[in-house]
Amino acid sequence: MQLDDVKISRAIIESFKEKLVDALDVDVAIAGAGPAGMVCGYYLARAGRKVAIFERKLSPGGGMWGGGIMFNEIVVQEKAKIILDEFGIRSRLYEKGYYLADSIESVSTICSRAVKAGARIFNLLSAEDVMIRRRRICGLVLNWTAVEIANLHVDPISMRARFVIDATGHAAEVVRIVEKKSGLKLKTKTGRLMGEKSMWAQIGEEAIVRNSKEVAPGLYTCGMCANAVFGGPRMGPVFGGMLLSGKKVAADLLKRWKKS
Repeated sequence: MQLDDVKISRAIIESFKEKLVDALDVDVAIAGAGPAGMVCGYYLARAGRKVAIFERKLSPGGGMWGGGIMFNEIVVQEKAKIILDEFGIRSRLYEKGYYLADSIESVSTICSRAVKAGARIFNLLSAEDVMIRRRRICGLVLNWTAVEIANLHVDPISMRARFVIDATGHAAEVVRIVEKKSGLKLKTKTGRLMGEKSMWAQIGEEAIVRNSKEVAPGLYTCGMCANAVFGGPRMGPVFGGMLLSGKKVAADLLKRWKKS
């Protein structure tokens, strides 16, 4: 068989078009395909919800790829090891309560399991705005990351979601947009984005799960974004809280669906 260059191009364009069109109306839209966002997407998709994850970078995984100072090992505490086990990620005991895992295996496995569960991950797409109707966040406004980098004047597209999750990490990009443009008071102590405090692993890991919750009508925080929004410390290269955060937000949303 001879390969036809145009046929290869047509296959990619037609397939991606169908995938993107299908993602324009979903149950949950997640901005950011770091470990927290992908774990959240996995649990939601596994429960039968339609999930689209939009990642601005070429590769999903956030900061987990680099472990600590580019040493590709991560630490996970006892409480979160059950998630590594569920995903089939190998870990080993370092000392009591401290488990090590290979960051490359961890990221690639979480990404694969999320996609196989049914979550759609779109890379190189940035959330540059939100859709708000009746004072509720109900979707994202998307553009290619390359458009943003090149500072081109190219209009974006919109997609609708019953719930939106900001999993964009330290930057808390979606919450910042809502704070700046919506006029809505955030569900923080100050009513505004509070900012991230200095690194303190113990307090940060506890806070990240507690802070993974609804911050504005229809909008949830997840992962490091949660502490950036609600004023918790950063945690450094310990990733158990990230995994537990994603699982918690998924569980909270599934409970809301049960009650509705």
